[in-house]
Amino acid sequence: MRVRYSNGMKILVTGGAGFIGSHLVERLLALDYEVVVIDDLSTSQMSNLESVTGNVKFSFVKGTILDKTLTDSVIQKCDYVFHLAASVGVFNIVNNPLSSLQTNIRGTENIFEAADKFKIPVFLASSSEVYGKNTSDALGENDDRILGSTITLRWSYSEAKAIDESLAYAYFIENSLETRIVRFFNTVGPRQLGAYGMVVPRFIRSALANEPLTIYGDGNQTRCFTHVFDVVDAVLAIAFSEKSVGKVVNIGNRAEISINDLAKKIIFETESKSEMHYIPYAEAYGNGFEDMERRVPNIDLIKSLVGWSPQRDLSTIISDISTEMKKTF
Repeated sequence: MRVRYSNGMKILVTGGAGFIGSHLVERLLALDYEVVVIDDLSTSQMSNLESVTGNVKFSFVKGTILDKTLTDSVIQKCDYVFHLAASVGVFNIVNNPLSSLQTNIRGTENIFEAADKFKIPVFLASSSEVYGKNTSDALGENDDRILGSTITLRWSYSEAKAIDESLAYAYFIENSLETRIVRFFNTVGPRQLGAYGMVVPRFIRSALANEPLTIYGDGNQTRCFTHVFDVVDAVLAIAFSEKSVGKVVNIGNRAEISINDLAKKIIFETESKSEMHYIPYAEAYGNGFEDMERRVPNIDLIKSLVGWSPQRDLSTIISDISTEMKKTF
């Protein structure tokens, strides 16, 4: 039985004090939903939610999704779950592999077990990391995953998110639980921290301070960046569409840029005096680190399902992040 998506619903957002989560919470409240957030604040901060803390339809629970009693008690009182809580960031994954795996696998198991028990729909936030080293042009949802050795910790995040996706799909197929899965491709925007290896906020903060922009490797690797406001538009469209049930959907931007050109663009658009500084991957992440040379999404499916496409370009992204960061300088 499907939930009717009215604005009277009570919605749980795990990881709601994080970068994407906090923007989603703001939008849900603006649409007049009641919102509950679970977050342990390990890689997020309450300041991300300062605009909504006085809203009578908002409540916050400090806790971890590893706490099965907690997830059960909160989920049974809700009508829908956005599961965004996860250990993220390359530095975080490489430096804390065990806790990251536990959060990303065991925590997700707790969410789905509770949701299945109470028959609550789940929206799972996954990542383009699942594609691993597949550098094909326009990665589609059914494309192969190409990974390195299991002892290269770089790929443990990819493995964990793939398990999460398989878990979600298994619950949909076997138990008819209403699930949706999206894969984010390099979401960026205000509130994102550079502390865990996120390149755009890291570059912008250095540029605003006229400090060197540190590039890992040779900088020829390419990425596609999507504004968080566009991503939230996509998330809401997918989450409340009957067409997306049981599907995996890419959310990203097709505009591809090398890390070298990204650094140059940020220096130019922030009118910075910064220079570009290169360090080997081994120095940044340790021996044996592997990276992807490119990662470009195919977004035909989301266009066909809900008519979404990104509206904001990289210049807008840089401007919005810079404006936000300048408040702390």
